[in-house]
Amino acid sequence: MTPLEQLMLRAEALLARVEAVLPPAFPREPDWRRSTAFRWRKRAGGGIGGGASYLQPVMHAASIALSDLHQIGVQKQQIEQNTRQFVQGLPANNVLLTGARGTGKSSLIKACLNQFAGAGLRLIEVDKADLADLPDIVDLVAGRPERFVIFCDDLSFEEGESGYKALKVALDGSIATQSDNVIIYATSNRRHLLPERMSDNASYRSDGDGDLHPGETVEEKISLSERFGLWLSFYPFKQDDYLDIAAHWLGHFGCDAQQVEAARGDALRWALARGSRSGRVAWQFAKDYAGKQGA
Repeated sequence: MTPLEQLMLRAEALLARVEAVLPPAFPREPDWRRSTAFRWRKRAGGGIGGGASYLQPVMHAASIALSDLHQIGVQKQQIEQNTRQFVQGLPANNVLLTGARGTGKSSLIKACLNQFAGAGLRLIEVDKADLADLPDIVDLVAGRPERFVIFCDDLSFEEGESGYKALKVALDGSIATQSDNVIIYATSNRRHLLPERMSDNASYRSDGDGDLHPGETVEEKISLSERFGLWLSFYPFKQDDYLDIAAHWLGHFGCDAQQVEAARGDALRWALARGSRSGRVAWQFAKDYAGKQGA
């Protein structure tokens, strides 16, 4: 073998090793048959190959059903109808779910996936830090026959964060139209997604060095939430609502009617200790109580 041939063989071997660790030119498509839910991930580590993005199948997705969610009937009806329109190829809106913590915002989106997965619905969870990748995600799924909900959970921003502008563009503002098989569902404890301060009102009073157009500054803060076509608001539960939810979950975990009735006092004391009567607190109580009862 000539020296040139030896050099070519070594160069080919080196290229094969480099290509094995380099990220792909475009995100890899996952095995769509493995799951109905996916997470957008970036490969850990720096250097060559670090930062490559991909869709990771969620092998054990939450199994919650719409029937498990009590005391949010109006919100449930609205998002179920919007999702049904979407999976049927009809016009549907991006949805922002805001309000009290633990009232079922995220669970409602997961339940919609379970309700409509058989009709082709798929869910992609995207962290706030990765919102700049939304155009890549849309391009990756645009040609698929399934219908995709991009799910952004517990969304809120501080001023100057890059994800804020990326989401605005993805919702309504890019030169490229949003793919008709993609919709965005987001949850937040803030209705306008950005912190609102007393100083925003103070800017309307001239102090010689204030914002020349303070109204435009406030408009910028609410412009993102306005790009969601459907707003669903969630409120703290009353005591009877909380007890109804706790009773449902106690039955779910195997308690009989007598045990459910006997648990009412414990459920109220549990909520008092936690300082909240949310659906999440009711679910946590039911797990603890049912476990202790050996249900």
